[in-house]
Amino acid sequence: MEQEISTRRFTEVRRQLGYTQAEFAELLGIPSTTADIERGRTKLSGMVVSELLRQFKINPLWLFGSSERQYLEPASVNVMPKVVTVDSADRENMVLVNAKAAAGYPQNIQDSSWFRRLPAFDLPIPQFRNATYRGFQVEGDSMLPNLRPGDWVLARAVSDWKEVSPNRIYVIVLEDAVLVKKVEKLPGTGRFRLISLNESYAPYEISESQLQEVWEVSSKITFGVDATTETGLLRQLQESMDELKQKLARA
Repeated sequence: MEQEISTRRFTEVRRQLGYTQAEFAELLGIPSTTADIERGRTKLSGMVVSELLRQFKINPLWLFGSSERQYLEPASVNVMPKVVTVDSADRENMVLVNAKAAAGYPQNIQDSSWFRRLPAFDLPIPQFRNATYRGFQVEGDSMLPNLRPGDWVLARAVSDWKEVSPNRIYVIVLEDAVLVKKVEKLPGTGRFRLISLNESYAPYEISESQLQEVWEVSSKITFGVDATTETGLLRQLQESMDELKQKLARA
């Protein structure tokens, strides 16, 4: 009876998550396919139960019929910035992370000396005073047509990844990458889907445990070719700010 329940519920989990038998087997480290488990020919191993818990928060007691609670509440994942820098007036800087720096961002995410070597800027706009913002350069064409390669996005730190909206664009910092994507939560799984605007790129899923930081994109800046270097970027930012100040003064 216990094996019948675990077999039925294992199959139910796979179907809920939308995986084929071969895809689910690969995720769980099972050779070839989950067919033998789903037919009741093979018992669930401790390794498989452990992977279901680790990747999808499946309650082991539920699997074997001893609980009606399918998912265990995932531990809180801290996605707030690990480092912030301030100027001489003790105001937070907006650190700028170009495409080259983004390659080392995840590995240096808690290294304050590394962040101090990055260019930083202060925007004289009230909306940017009440939260932590960071600038990230867009790499690749996965977010066309909205964001072009080389564009910059200004993004606000997100305190809780569960608050992300499917209608917004985010900078997602993983353990090994910095990505600009839309985000679709998969309720009850502790997982979510990263979506590109360019349909040439297929969506893919990751676990919340892979998250380091989440930033909500609030605006973008498009510069000319001279902004390929940090010096050129800062000069064009300064020119943009001077122009903005003149417009505010005339308003």
